Amino acid sequence: MPGFKQMPSAALLIDFGSTYTKLRAIDLERRCILGSGQGPSTVTTDIMVGMSAALADLEMRLGSLPRFKYRLASSSAAGGLRMVTVGLVRELTAEAARRAALGAGARLVGTFAYRLTQADVERIVALAPDILLLAGGTDGGNSEVILHNATALGRSALACPVVLAGNRAAADAAAAALAGREVIRCENVMPEFNLLDIEPARAAIRRVFIERIVHAKGIDRAHAEFDQVLMPTPAAVMEGARLLADGCAGAAGLGPLLVVDPGGATTDVHSVADGEPCVAGVIPQGLPEPRVKRTVEGDLGMRHNAAAIVEAAGLESIAAAAKLAPARVSVLLDEITRDLERLPRGADEIALDQALVCAAVQQAVTRHCGTLGTVYTATGPATVQHGKDLSGVGAVIGTGGALVHSPDPYAVLQMALATSAEPLSLRPRRPRLLLDREYLLYACGLLGSVEPQAALELALAYLEPIESETRHERTRSA
Repeated sequence: MPGFKQMPSAALLIDFGSTYTKLRAIDLERRCILGSGQGPSTVTTDIMVGMSAALADLEMRLGSLPRFKYRLASSSAAGGLRMVTVGLVRELTAEAARRAALGAGARLVGTFAYRLTQADVERIVALAPDILLLAGGTDGGNSEVILHNATALGRSALACPVVLAGNRAAADAAAAALAGREVIRCENVMPEFNLLDIEPARAAIRRVFIERIVHAKGIDRAHAEFDQVLMPTPAAVMEGARLLADGCAGAAGLGPLLVVDPGGATTDVHSVADGEPCVAGVIPQGLPEPRVKRTVEGDLGMRHNAAAIVEAAGLESIAAAAKLAPARVSVLLDEITRDLERLPRGADEIALDQALVCAAVQQAVTRHCGTLGTVYTATGPATVQHGKDLSGVGAVIGTGGALVHSPDPYAVLQMALATSAEPLSLRPRRPRLLLDREYLLYACGLLGSVEPQAALELALAYLEPIESETRHERTRSA
C-alpha cells in the first residue's frame, strides 16, 4: 500500500463496529499509541468502503502509514454474534449455556429450556441466530430432553451451526439427529450437578465465529488489510480485562477488577474476580460463578433503550438527576426514539445523557454483582450469598463512548460502587476508578494474543485515574 514507512514494531488493531470501523496504530517498543482513525461500518454493503475511510483517516493523522507487524481485528458489526441457547433446566444447564455464550462475546437473542415445543422451534428459526448452543443433562444424566430438542431442531429450517455441549452419553445420538448441519461437539457445560465447565464451549463458539461468521457477514472481504479476525469485540474487551487483572510473565496486573461499558444498545459489565464471600460464615448459594464473567443488559441501552432506563430508574429520579422538568425529559426521550443516531445537542440533552448513563451503570452493575440474603435452617438463620462478591475488587474501569464523552465520568463510575442505601448489594466498596479514554481495552485484548506484555503495559500506560479532585479535567482528547 502506498504511503507506508518502515516500522517493524507497529501493530494495527481494528474493531469492525456496528456504527464505525475503528483503528488504533500502536508502537510496540515504546508502548504508545501512534494514532487513531475511523470510518463508517459498511458491512451490509461493501466493507472496504468503511475500512478504506478508516485507513485514510489514520494516514491523514500520521502523515504516512507504517508497515505493521500485526494487523488484528475484532467485530461486533451487523448486530454482533447472534446466539440462541437451549438447555434442560432454566436455572442449571440453560443458565450454564447462557454464561458460556456471553463469555464468548455473543449477543444472546434467545434462551430456551426444557422440551422445545413447536412454537419454540418456530421462534428460534425466526430469531435467525448465527450459532445455537445445545446443552442439557449432566454426563450420564437425563438424555431424553436433549435428544428431543436435537430431533426437533434437526427437522426444522434452522440453518446455523450448532455447538453441542450437553450430556456426553447422548452426544452421538444428538449429533445424528442434527445431521445436515454443522455440529461442533465439545465438553458438557455442566458435567456434574452444580459444576460448570464453560471454557470449551466458549472456545468452540469463538472458532465458529472466526471460521463461519466472519465470512457470512462479509468481513473477510477486507482480508488484504488485516491478518485475521480473532474474536467478537465483547470477547476482545473481556480478554483485555483478564490481562489487566492477571498480568503476564514479566508484568503484574491490577488484580481483581470490574469493567463497565455503557453503549447505545446495551450496557455490558465484565468482572475478573473469584467472587467468593469476603465475610466469614457467609454461605454461597446457586450455580458457581465464573471467575471471568460478562453480563449484557439489553434493556439499558443509551439510545435503543433510553425509555427503558427511565422506566427502571423512574421518570422523577431521572428528571431530578438531570435538573430538568419531567415533561422536558419526556420530550427529549421522544426525540431520541425517533432518531437513534442523535448526539446530544445543547445543555438539556447533555444533562439527560449524563442522567441516563448514571442510571444505566447503577442498574447494570447491581445486576452483575451478587447479593446477600437470609435463610432459616434447623439451627437458626444463616447468611447466604447469591452471585459474586465484588465488594473487594481493587479497580473499576469505564470504557465506551458514553463514558469517554461524559462531562463527569467520575460521577458515572461512582454509580458502580456500594452504598449504604443498598447494604445487601455486593458492589465494589473502595476501588480505584479508571477511565479507558483511548478505547484500548479491545485493542489490548487482541494484542495480548501475540504480545501480552506489550498489551498490558500499553493499557496500564493509558488508563486514566479519575478522582473527585480531577473529575472535570480533560487531559486527553477522546
